[in-house]
This record gives sequence, structure tokens and C-alpha cells, in this order.
Amino acid sequence: MDPEKLSSGTCPISRGLALVSDAWSALILRDAGWGMTQFDQFRASLGIAPNILSRRLRALTEAGVLEKRRYSERPPRDEYVLTQAGREFLPILATIGEWGRRHNGCGTPLSHLVDDETGERVKAIVVDEATGRRFEQLPVRLVMPEGFDA
Repeated sequence: MDPEKLSSGTCPISRGLALVSDAWSALILRDAGWGMTQFDQFRASLGIAPNILSRRLRALTEAGVLEKRRYSERPPRDEYVLTQAGREFLPILATIGEWGRRHNGCGTPLSHLVDDETGERVKAIVVDEATGRRFEQLPVRLVMPEGFDA
């Protein structure tokens, strides 16, 4: 799959996937959402090879979903924190988690989200911002940009 081609078309899904199109990238963002910021934290959590982690962190930083910040000069050490774009990706991950729980849980007890204030379980869904209706209940169609010939 050609990342350049993914990120240059009119489809916003392919453009989004060009930024976080593999499981490692999504899991790094998940861990960053849980407060992990350091290379060794990501590596221990994910069991990922250092060279792969370095490439993914660089790509996520270049994509603007993580920001690299120096936290130690001696020795030089950097941390990776979510940008606004990265924080906006967290609900997408939560929704993927709900979908995975529903369709690939296989009866296994799985982790879940709870509201820190109430302790109540949170079930992420996608809703239309304008109407508040669940996305899967909306009759939708695709509209191409003006001047685009299919």
C-alpha cells in the first residue's frame, strides 16, 4: 500500500489511515492516551522491537499526532505527548475497542473504559454531531468534491 497515494486522494478515510494505518501506530496512540510518554514505556507495554518503535514514533510525530519534547539533556531523552490531533483520535480508538469487544470478544473477559467521576462503564459510539443520532442508523451517501469526476 502506497502511503503517498493514500494521503493525496479525496477520501478522508484513506487520508486518516495514511497517518495511523497500522496496529503499532494505533497502539502507541492508545498507550499515549493512558499517559505513557517515554520510549521505554511504549517498548515495555507493547513488546515492540526498538527499530520499529523508533520508526512509528517518528512517523506519528511527522504526522502531527505526537509531539516530541526533550525532558533530559544529560543524557538526551525525549518524551512523546499527544497533540490535539492525537487527543481527537482517542475516541476513535475507544470505538474500535467497543466494536472489537462486540464482534471479536469470543466470551473472553476484556478490559473496558469507566468514567473516572462516576465509575460507570463507558461504551463508545459514533454519533452525528448535528443530530445526536447513532451513525449506523443514519441513511448516508457519499458526496464528492465539486469538480471531481468519478
